[in-house]
Amino acid sequence: MSWERINARLQRENLRLLGWQTVVVVLLVLGYSGYYLCRSNLSVAMPYIIGDMVRDGYDPDYAKVALGTIASVGVFFYAVGKFVSGGVTDFLGGRLTFLGGMLGSVIFTTLFALFGTVPFFTLTWIGNRMVQSLGWVGMVKVSARWFSYSSYGTVMGIISLSYLFGDAASRAFMGWLFALGVDWRGVFVIGATILLGLFALTFFLLKESPRDIGEPEPPSNPGNVFADVGDDARPEGMRELLLPLLRNRDFLFVCLLSLGFTLLRETFNTWTPTYFTEALGLNGADAATRSALFPLLGGVSVLLAGFASDRLGRGGRALLLFLGLLLSAVGLLALAWGDLGGSPALPVAIVAAIAFVMIGPYSYLGGAMALDFGGKKGSATACGIIDGVGYLGGILAGDSVARLSVAFGWEGAFGVLASVVVLSSIPALLMLLDEYGRAPARRLPRY
Repeated sequence: MSWERINARLQRENLRLLGWQTVVVVLLVLGYSGYYLCRSNLSVAMPYIIGDMVRDGYDPDYAKVALGTIASVGVFFYAVGKFVSGGVTDFLGGRLTFLGGMLGSVIFTTLFALFGTVPFFTLTWIGNRMVQSLGWVGMVKVSARWFSYSSYGTVMGIISLSYLFGDAASRAFMGWLFALGVDWRGVFVIGATILLGLFALTFFLLKESPRDIGEPEPPSNPGNVFADVGDDARPEGMRELLLPLLRNRDFLFVCLLSLGFTLLRETFNTWTPTYFTEALGLNGADAATRSALFPLLGGVSVLLAGFASDRLGRGGRALLLFLGLLLSAVGLLALAWGDLGGSPALPVAIVAAIAFVMIGPYSYLGGAMALDFGGKKGSATACGIIDGVGYLGGILAGDSVARLSVAFGWEGAFGVLASVVVLSSIPALLMLLDEYGRAPARRLPRY
């Protein structure tokens, strides 16, 4: 066979693989965006649910704290689900767990809308957050099989748009439904119906691996903690998965960073609409729509951070993680100041700015870094541990932030959060110093 024919064949194969990779990215982005129709709904609907509870005779502060507690309990079980789902996904495969999370969320969201008591709200929200924990780890596992390590940052940056633009679109869509007069139960059911449609689309089109279409899998990062066996897609046991990760100091630092970043992100995910209504005087529909700025600006940040991740030199990710937390603390202190001119425009802009400086670096933790550390063998487990530890911090975003806002106002809550964020930046600083220090064996995995 001539060299011309060989080159033409290789080009056709590359184009075929590229086409399928594009399909995979589109399906993952659409599918995980749909998750947020059944996840951001509690945050967006919270002012309306509180209103219903007050009309039923509940004290407003009690209603607020009760829903905050439900949110915190949900985050706790989401964290537990992350720890479990990571290992499960590495054994079962990403496609199955990704689809299972979608279908489970449809069921529990519908059940939440059918009943109106605090205990039932709690049980169905726990179920919803547990099954939702399958989504991201499933997506990371599929990505590990389909994409080369040289493009982890870019690919995960694009895929991360699903939880940002998806969140923003979901919030804007739900705000539009509220403006049309749809009650919060109707909003929940409509969201579940759309996610069911996305489940059907993903079920028929998503493939687990390039091997399902007769193509070889791209290589994983040779610096993964499993060394030369990191390209094995399925592990032999949990001990084989856990020990190499838990013995790596930088991996433990990433887990601590996830704690602080997730607390900050979950605070704004949960309370932005309520903060806008209580502190800025916006109505529920306007608050829902403007809260979409947080994930929207975060999405822009993720695209820039993903592109930079594959091109920055030594210590680039650690630097962006460190700066992201410090600049977020500055924004929180500005919100804690309280007197911002009496107009809602400036506080809304500050919330959006925090999203821009924070969410891009945050996307590294359970995305590109999980793929770097875990390779194909343990990417879902690495992601599950990183996100699981993170959401242990996110637990505080519901109940604790609600209690702080009741006791000290939103200014006091943001002031406390700023202090926590500054402390959370220390692991990033240590990683940064380590990267430029004399410990090359402890550096982050490199391309």
